[in-house]
Amino acid sequence: MRLRITEIYKSIQGESTYAGLPCIFVRTTGCNLRCVWCDSAYSFFGGKWMTLDEVMTEVEKLDCPLVEITGGEPLLQPGTSVLAERLQRAGKRVLVETSGERPIESLPDGVIRIMDLKCPDSGESERNRIENIAHLKKYDEIKFVLASRRDYEFARDKIREHNLGERVNSVLLSVVFGKLQPVNVVDWMLADDLPARFQLQMHKFIWDPLEKGV
Repeated sequence: MRLRITEIYKSIQGESTYAGLPCIFVRTTGCNLRCVWCDSAYSFFGGKWMTLDEVMTEVEKLDCPLVEITGGEPLLQPGTSVLAERLQRAGKRVLVETSGERPIESLPDGVIRIMDLKCPDSGESERNRIENIAHLKKYDEIKFVLASRRDYEFARDKIREHNLGERVNSVLLSVVFGKLQPVNVVDWMLADDLPARFQLQMHKFIWDPLEKGV
């Protein structure tokens, strides 16, 4: 079994409740969505085919207990679930960041799904697979990337409609870098008493936000 891989590298986790921790990123190649604000479009094409053994060897060389499989959209490739299971067996804590457009139930128990629900300004909100919410576990996380007040209201209504604050470990709100002032989102969250965590993409303040492999 093989996966098409864009890059494997070690950095810090820039988002989620794991933000700030050293983390190995396995970035798969390919995505079937085209969010207008995407910051990893370089992963849509190219990459190289690697066997699961080759991926595991690269991960072990980097020597870190936390591993995130990201993309692109990692769940487009059937081997992603197998890789996640192998990483777990190797003693890694495994995060999988997914758009939420693909079924998530194939991922092994214990793998932490960080599922993105697309907001209207992404241009892809109609592609959300809402039935995935029923498959989220208490240790999973769900995030909304916001570019406008409209996006915030969409996220707020989904959080309330599906009781997301009780369903998952953390509901994450972040802004499209340079498109929406963080203070606005924080003010809205506080006014609405929203059960969510505001986050900044930490890596974009440490390194050039257009730089790959960080």
